Amino acid sequence: MNTSVRTIEVQRISKSFGDNTVLRGVDFSVSKGEVVVIMGPSGSGKTTLLRSLNFLEMPDAGTVKVCGIEVQCTGASKPTREQQKKIRAIRLRTAMVFQSFNLFPHRSVLENVMEGPVSVQGVPREQAEECAMRLLAQVGLAQKAREYPARLSGGQKQRVAIARALAMDPEVILFDEPTSALDPALREDVLNVMRDLAKQGMTMLVVTHEIRFARDVADRVVFMDGGVVAEDTTPQMFFGASASARAKQFLNLIET
Repeated sequence: MNTSVRTIEVQRISKSFGDNTVLRGVDFSVSKGEVVVIMGPSGSGKTTLLRSLNFLEMPDAGTVKVCGIEVQCTGASKPTREQQKKIRAIRLRTAMVFQSFNLFPHRSVLENVMEGPVSVQGVPREQAEECAMRLLAQVGLAQKAREYPARLSGGQKQRVAIARALAMDPEVILFDEPTSALDPALREDVLNVMRDLAKQGMTMLVVTHEIRFARDVADRVVFMDGGVVAEDTTPQMFFGASASARAKQFLNLIET
């Protein structure tokens, strides 16, 4: 990883939904090539933080800087034209993998992977198809290219979703609990694809409760609690004997 190049920088971002304050002045950063795992109890703000980075949720306050593009958040109900331009630029440089796959059911696996490059980036179809087939081979699903999502297992759908994210040639991939909807037997295939991406130097921010993945693959673990970053440390520290009492309590709950 290149610690001198920050792919993500977040300063004092806050977000509320009505009377419920979900993020309370969050600060953190992710360096180029780094794998950062976000953990924490339900309602701690993990997913809202992730969605704030590509503005699926617009923070009420603070600064979000992704791939060198900075957006100041003012709490306005609608982004300004300048903010919209910057948000689009961020989305072109990032990709997101959701827990619910979000594949187009009426399109084949190949068409799902091609959709972004063709429709958003204007890549010629022949070139997009060649890239999509290469990526499907990378995630072990080249043989499923002509199938439709309904005929795939959950683990296969998620690997297609990862191939679709990679097709946009992102600088960073955001993963929102990518294995939580999968049976234990299917999780490992998805995690192995993510491990390979980490080895290739992909910058990754992963919301997950997969302890082994966090321990073995992450460069850092960010522990959120009550809408703040309670800890930002190495896996060795977070999972070790010197972990905080709150972190140990949380880990005991998810390990049982």
